[in-house]
Amino acid sequence: MDFKGLLYEKRGRIGIISFHRPEVLNAMNTDTVIEMKKVFDLMEEDPDIRCVILTGEGSRAFCAGGDIHEEAEKDVLAAYEFVRNGGELLEKMERFKAPIIAAINGYCLGGGVEFAIACDLRIAADNALMGSPEITLGVYPGWGGTQRLPRLIGMSKARLMMYTGDKYHAQEALAMGLVDQVVPAESLMESAMALAEKIASRAPLAIRYIKTSVYDGMQCDLQRALQMEAALFAHLYATQDTKEAYAAYLEKREPKDFIGR
Repeated sequence: MDFKGLLYEKRGRIGIISFHRPEVLNAMNTDTVIEMKKVFDLMEEDPDIRCVILTGEGSRAFCAGGDIHEEAEKDVLAAYEFVRNGGELLEKMERFKAPIIAAINGYCLGGGVEFAIACDLRIAADNALMGSPEITLGVYPGWGGTQRLPRLIGMSKARLMMYTGDKYHAQEALAMGLVDQVVPAESLMESAMALAEKIASRAPLAIRYIKTSVYDGMQCDLQRALQMEAALFAHLYATQDTKEAYAAYLEKREPKDFIGR
């Protein structure tokens, strides 16, 4: 499948998506959002995919946000359709079957931050610059940023970030909990691949249930979340992967590769 605003490749059990609009620092437009949805649908149907890396093509930018040239032409209805399409994509990412790692290079601004915080994990290059500058255009994060950002870094820091539109270097982003790790820019993809391969080697059903338990659990009260956690945990004992792993431990041998059943 060919895409205009994205690059997609598969390395073993890892899917790699790269924003590919270098002329606008990998900014997103409507067509690219549609392409992203198609890529995730493609990977959802691929039984081999166990982890995904999302990054930006080149060294200058992960994603500089929405395409200002397109956004400036929108009226109220078009703006609402745009944010709903983007919001649906990020919800699809959060509910995707496998973990998604954001490998953040260069500029990660506006919608780029919203993409990053919809991923499960974030690794930033030491040259990354992150921020939510939408306020300087008289708007605010509309792809879930006002909801996900406070849940990730706390309400006060999120408000400061969105009220001011300030930008943060990689180490500042790490200190505030916006990213999980900072690595040299030249080793960003190597580090992301190493983490993705480690995750891909684990039991895929258990990984998926962890993702479901964390995401859905944060949307409800603690008692309901604990009940869901217990039910999913118990279900794993009916799987071949869990039975094989326990047998291997008791027999003091390495388990066979996890098969997702």
